[in-house]
Amino acid sequence: MTDAITVVLADDQRLVRDGLCAILDAEPDIDVVAEAGDGREAVDLVLRHRPAVVLLDIRMPSLDGIQASREVLALDPSARVLILTTFDTDEYVYGALRAGASGFLLKDAPADQLVAAVRIVARGDALIDPAITRRLISRFAAAEPSNRAPAGLDELTPRERDVLRLVARGFSNAEIAADLVIEENTVKTHVSRILAKLGLRDRVQAVVLAYECGFVTPGDAGDQVPGP
Repeated sequence: MTDAITVVLADDQRLVRDGLCAILDAEPDIDVVAEAGDGREAVDLVLRHRPAVVLLDIRMPSLDGIQASREVLALDPSARVLILTTFDTDEYVYGALRAGASGFLLKDAPADQLVAAVRIVARGDALIDPAITRRLISRFAAAEPSNRAPAGLDELTPRERDVLRLVARGFSNAEIAADLVIEENTVKTHVSRILAKLGLRDRVQAVVLAYECGFVTPGDAGDQVPGP
């Protein structure tokens, strides 16, 4: 299928790779074009195949998911990286987001969530598993505070600043629309303008930036995570 979403998949556990490939290749619009057993091999395969989505385990030999993300995006800035992680390795996730990954998904997520995540990332959106969004981002952003305000932050309108705060708290567009009592299409427009003004490519980068510069503080995030 010429318009299929091409995927390069990397995980050092063969059984895990086989399972992920079986799930993704069963979908008519997704094509796993190559598999890698470590981060270095994954980078080489990305250079060869130029896939739409790169699915990386966060812990791999040669290069871990963070290092591989940096190299993949240096080689192909248009690539979309989706990181697979588990709760016991979430200390790496903030680093992966800072490296430019488009999001992360828990390894024990249901098959339909994996498929949906690949499609979401492929179309240029970003995804952070709602089960750990707020606690994770606020925890690691708090560990690396910065007082440097990004260029463009002062250009945001009051409504755009409201939207950015909710994006940073892990709200979906539908949840932001409900909270601010506006149309969902209006939220999408606001998000697009926020990204353009701040020079960001997706909402994951907006989340990281909002915490790093102190626009949103960990206490703002709360303990409850909105549903998917």
